[in-house]
Amino acid sequence: MTDYARAREVAEQARETEWTRPSFGRQLFLGDFRLDLVHPPPPVSGAAEGERFLRSLRRFLSARVDPALIERTARVPDEVVKGLAELGAFGMNIPERYGGLGLGHVHYGRALSMVASYVPSLAALLSAHQSIGVPQPLKLFGTEEQKRAFLPRCAAGDVSAFLLTEPDVGSDPARLATTATPDGGDYVLDGVKLWTTNGVIADLLVVMARTARGISAFVVEADTPGITVERRNAFMGLRGIENGVTRFDRVRVPAANLIGREGQGLKIALTTLNTGRLSLPATCAGNARWAAKIAREWSGAREQWGRRIGAHEAVAGKLAFITATAYAMGAVVDLAGRLADAGTSDIRIEAALAKLYASEMGWRVVDDLVQIRGGRGYETAESLAARGERGVPAEQILRDMRINRIFEGSSEIMHLLIAREAVDAHLAVAGQLVDPSAAAADRARALARAGGFYARWLPTLVVGAGARPGAYAEFGPLAGHLRFVERTSRKLARSIFYGMSRWQARLEHKQGFLGRVVDIGAELFAMTAACVRAQEDTADLGRRPQELADVFCRQARLRVAELFGRLWSNTDGDDVRLARYALTGRYTFLEEGILDPSLDGPWVASTEPGTSVAEDVHRAVAH
Repeated sequence: MTDYARAREVAEQARETEWTRPSFGRQLFLGDFRLDLVHPPPPVSGAAEGERFLRSLRRFLSARVDPALIERTARVPDEVVKGLAELGAFGMNIPERYGGLGLGHVHYGRALSMVASYVPSLAALLSAHQSIGVPQPLKLFGTEEQKRAFLPRCAAGDVSAFLLTEPDVGSDPARLATTATPDGGDYVLDGVKLWTTNGVIADLLVVMARTARGISAFVVEADTPGITVERRNAFMGLRGIENGVTRFDRVRVPAANLIGREGQGLKIALTTLNTGRLSLPATCAGNARWAAKIAREWSGAREQWGRRIGAHEAVAGKLAFITATAYAMGAVVDLAGRLADAGTSDIRIEAALAKLYASEMGWRVVDDLVQIRGGRGYETAESLAARGERGVPAEQILRDMRINRIFEGSSEIMHLLIAREAVDAHLAVAGQLVDPSAAAADRARALARAGGFYARWLPTLVVGAGARPGAYAEFGPLAGHLRFVERTSRKLARSIFYGMSRWQARLEHKQGFLGRVVDIGAELFAMTAACVRAQEDTADLGRRPQELADVFCRQARLRVAELFGRLWSNTDGDDVRLARYALTGRYTFLEEGILDPSLDGPWVASTEPGTSVAEDVHRAVAH
C-alpha cells in the first residue's frame, strides 16, 4: 500500500460514516435547499445567563487587560489568566455540574468574538483550552470518572493544550511517530510534538499517540516526569500565545487516562473539531466587526481632494465589502452555533464551512482595512500613538488573522474535508463503480444501487422553488437571493455529478475543482445565514439588516458566478505541469541574482525520541 493510500485509509476510518440527523449543508450540496432546517433558526438557549457573563467579561477586559502590553511583551500576564479563571472564562462551555458556566455555543462564540476584537492572543488561549483542549474531548468521549477528575480543574483555570502535530506530521496523521506502549497499568509515551497551543503554560494535555490498535488519545498531567517543553515558538502574529515544542521521554501515563478506546484517537480529534471549529470563526467575526468600526470611523474622518475618503468610490467599495461581510460572518457563526446548541442537526459540514469561510473572508476584510488606512495601516499602533495619533493596531490584526487560514485545518485541507462529505451520498451508492480495485461482482451491485439512486435524484435537479417568482416572499427584498440559492444549489449538484462522471476515481485528485465546489457551497450557506439573520433582526432594527444582507448577497452572487466559470475553464492542468517542472529544478534560473536570508538548518527538525538536552521552559500560572 502506498503512503497516500495508507493516509487515505486512516482518514476514512476516522470520519463519521452515518448521517443520523438532518444536515442543511449536506442537502445543499445534493441540490436540496432545506430552508426549513435553518428558518426559523433555533432559539438562543440560556440567553439571560449568557448576557450577564458577557457584561462581566466586557467590564473585566476594559478594566484589567492592556492589549498593547500583551503585544509589546508577547505574554498574557498571569494576573489576567487568573482573573479570567475567577470570572469563569475557562469554563464557559463546561457543564455547570462540573464547575463550569454551561454556556451554549452561541454565547461562547460571542464571548470569543468580544475577546478577539480586543486581544486576539487571549481569544486563542481560551479557545484552545476549551474547544480542542481537555474539556471538549472529555465531554464527548470521556468516562464519568475522567469528567469528575479533570473538568472541574479546567473550569477553575488549569490550562489545557492539544498535542497532535509533530515536526514531520501536519495533516497526515498516518505518519504519527509519537508512541504509547502499554506497561503494567500505564502507557509509556515517547515522541516530540510541535506547536502545542498553550503548551508552555499548560497544566493538562490531550496527547495523540500511536498504539498497537492505531492512534489513541490520552489526558496527561503536564508536570509528569519526562515531559520537557524545549522551547516557546515565536510567530508573526498572536504574539501572546504560548505555543511550544514538547518532548516525551518515557513518560508514564495511567491507563485510566486513555480517552475512549485504543485506536479511537483520530476519530476523537475529528469529532471534537465538528463543534470545536466554531470557536475560530467566532474570533474571525469579532475581528471583522472591529475592522468595520475602524473602517467607518477612518473613512469618515480622513479627507482627500475635498471629500471624505469614504465618499470616493474606490474606498466606498472596500468599506461596503468590509461592512456587509462582517454582518454575514456574524450571521454564519450565530446560525451554526444555534444549530449546535439545538442538537437536532448534524453540523459537521456547517461547522467546517464556517471555519473555512470566516478565516478566508476575515483575512480579506482586514487586508482591505489596512489598504483603506494607507501608510497608517502599515504603521504599528505604538508608533502612531508616539507621534500623537490614534494607535489603531490594523497591522497587528492583519498579522494575527493570518494564522486562521492554517489553524485547525488549513484552507486547503478544509476544502478536501468538506468535499469528501459533500460527495458522501454519491460514494455511498456508486463508490465501487469508481474504485479500480473493486471486484466485478461488487461493481455490478454498485451499478444497480446507483441506477436506482440517480433515477430518483437527477429529476429533482431540474426545477425547484427558486424558479417560482413568489417563492420565499416572507423575506421581502431578500426573497430573490434565496431563490438564487435554491437554483444554484441544484446547479452545483449537477456540476458535482458531472465531475464524478467525467473523472470517476480521479476526482479526488482534482483538488482545484473540488475547492471551487466547496467555495460555492460556502457562499450559498453564508447568503442563507445572512438572509435568515436579517429577517430576524428586522423586528428590532428595521430595514438596516436587510440592507446589509442585500449588498452582501449581491457581492456573493458575483463570486459564485466567477467560481462556476472556473470549474470548467481554468489552468489547473497547466499549473500542475509547471509545478512538476519547477520541482525538477527546470526554472532555477529565476533564482539567479538573489540572496537567501534563511538561517541554516534542515527543513524538518529531527523527531528522534530520547532524553531532552534543552532547558525546560514550561511554567505554571499560579491559581
